[in-house]
Amino acid sequence: MLKAHRTSFWRSRYEITFGGRVVATWDDAFWRSGGNFELDGQHYQVRGNAWGNRYGMTDATGQRVAAADRVGRKRWTVEAGGQTYHFQRASFFGNAQELHAGGRRVGSVRRTSFWRGDIVADLPGLPLPVQIFVLGVVITMWDQQAAAAAAS
Repeated sequence: MLKAHRTSFWRSRYEITFGGRVVATWDDAFWRSGGNFELDGQHYQVRGNAWGNRYGMTDATGQRVAAADRVGRKRWTVEAGGQTYHFQRASFFGNAQELHAGGRRVGSVRRTSFWRGDIVADLPGLPLPVQIFVLGVVITMWDQQAAAAAAS
């Protein structure tokens, strides 16, 4: 299970732990949708399109590692390593996201603290870089939704 603790009030920066040890830091892309992280010495870059509904993750060589489509909709997908992972919003009023397989819920990404912004991601079966990608996409989606709500 991944745990993300917000480390900056001014930016979307999270310290990510797995099994009790820090494995990465999610850093948002200041002027663009997405962010960056480093895992086991490997640098990954996550970028979204202008509408924030498609994201891609590349490694340091520019090789595509994962892609997310229809982000922000009730149902959305992530493709990585020849697998397709299905996500959906847990409820109309909430912002928790659930991982589904075989028609049932098998994992989730949810906030554990509204005030501090802490997040837990339980995504069994996904490789660790893909789990961090999903976590980063969800963080970015939530940040965009909060900004849109504040602007209206």
